[in-house]
Amino acid sequence: MLNSLKSLALATAIITTTSMAFADGHASNWTLDGDNSRLTFGSIKGDTTGEAHSFGAISGGVSADGATLIEVDLASVQTNIDIRNERMIEHVFKGAGTATLAANIDMDALSALEVGGMTTTEVEGVLTLAGTEVEIEAEMFAVRLSEGTVMVTTNDIIFVETEDLGITEGVNKLMELAGLDSITRTTPVVMRLIFNVDG
Repeated sequence: MLNSLKSLALATAIITTTSMAFADGHASNWTLDGDNSRLTFGSIKGDTTGEAHSFGAISGGVSADGATLIEVDLASVQTNIDIRNERMIEHVFKGAGTATLAANIDMDALSALEVGGMTTTEVEGVLTLAGTEVEIEAEMFAVRLSEGTVMVTTNDIIFVETEDLGITEGVNKLMELAGLDSITRTTPVVMRLIFNVDG
């Protein structure tokens, strides 16, 4: 389930490829608007019951030199069941406070979007969780809402696997505690991320 975090790294990478410069060519810093951004991932339990989950607290941004850093507060996971939230934090996230997402962007390749402009691109990023690093890539979609605001979304549904982050054992424990026959190990992920230019 935590694999949904992978896609957040991708979204922060695309923001740097689409909107780091103003019309006058000066690079700027961009900050994630956590209140208006959303990261949602799904699961299926018992082969028949689909559910949507999310993280309520994400923060970070992109520097003028293209360095991207995003933090996800793992304690903010929301599955709509309190005991399940607690079990995910303890067993799946292994008590880690945050997951860190990073990317380094080639600033020479950057170009500014006009207001209302849209683009899609393949991006890469690295997710670090409890000592495990995972390289990821996917296609993202970005639109410049105003001179100082860009929205980034998944261009398609992203599917990720629990095995990649080493959390399969934690998911097994969730299944045991809930008395379930199965929980999916491949997770669909969708997102909406809003970035605002600093200053």
